[in-house]
Amino acid sequence: MSLAFAAEKQLAVSAVRRACNLTSSVFNRLVKSETVVKNDKSPVTVADFSAQAVISSMLGKAFPGDPIVGEEDSADLRLESGKELLDRIVALSNEALTADLGLGENADWGIGPGNNRTAEEIMDAIDRGNYAGGKTGRMWTIDPIDGTKGFLRGEQYAVCLSLIVDASVQLGVIGCPNLPIDAASPNSPKGCIFVAVRGQGAQQMALSGADPRPISIPAFSMDQLNFLESVESAHASHSFHDLVARNLALKAPPTRMDSQAKYCALARGDGGVYIRMLTSSSYKEKIWDHAPGSVLVEEAGGVISDFNGKPLDFGAGRSLGDNFGILATGKDVYPKVLEAVQRALSERKANI
Repeated sequence: MSLAFAAEKQLAVSAVRRACNLTSSVFNRLVKSETVVKNDKSPVTVADFSAQAVISSMLGKAFPGDPIVGEEDSADLRLESGKELLDRIVALSNEALTADLGLGENADWGIGPGNNRTAEEIMDAIDRGNYAGGKTGRMWTIDPIDGTKGFLRGEQYAVCLSLIVDASVQLGVIGCPNLPIDAASPNSPKGCIFVAVRGQGAQQMALSGADPRPISIPAFSMDQLNFLESVESAHASHSFHDLVARNLALKAPPTRMDSQAKYCALARGDGGVYIRMLTSSSYKEKIWDHAPGSVLVEEAGGVISDFNGKPLDFGAGRSLGDNFGILATGKDVYPKVLEAVQRALSERKANI
């Protein structure tokens, strides 16, 4: 008997792999070499659009009836002023789409030599990401480059894809081109893909798709526990995280990295707690920023919720609706960490 979502998993791993290779290529050509794109269009913009085009094009071939919630749209590319940027995006997207077939790939997905797309097809693929989301049916989420500052620094970023069915995340794939395969050996080869299917556990594999192995969140004692948090204090409140850490009497310093690579690090035991308190009360978390990571954490044996202990709501549209804060950790320490978070919230409110 075939496993549920086997075809979706196979396609998703391939799409994320090709998008990872594309983004790495953009970094080496346009960032590392300090080449600038004319009209002040940053390399990350080129990579974002191109990666979304590649993933969406492949989904369109394999699952044409599925809507997509994506980060980008092609409105600016359709203007005369966007022609130069569009030409670059079309060239990069076709380079990724027409690369030779790799492990587990299928030409029926519209990939491999000879599968060039026109500029109009590339823009239409990008615009498939305009779906508004909702509580029923199937939909995919794409975050073509999560962690743009990490990408530009040559540090951690992620290419993220998920499948949501009736507001429940069923499949998550996260590609981390710069994450060492072995966290204990920072100089080990880099480039990992993390995969989770609801009810089937979590896996890590090489970017090529080779060497898949199961991963799980280990048990941490409180004196070993540390936080995984954003690099930029503008993205998440380090001061609030510090308050929670003091409430838990944590001794280990936080591990800071950009993107959903933090979820991957948690799922294989590189850190003990993913925590995210936003610095802006007006910003709403986007579903593509957490959907793949949420199922990865749960399938690795962990728990994810908001700061009120509520499950994340992936059926509220393109954002997480009323969820406040993000907390993910192992089941054994989750109650203590949630209690410390809520105590910190009360202390902060008392001091305002």
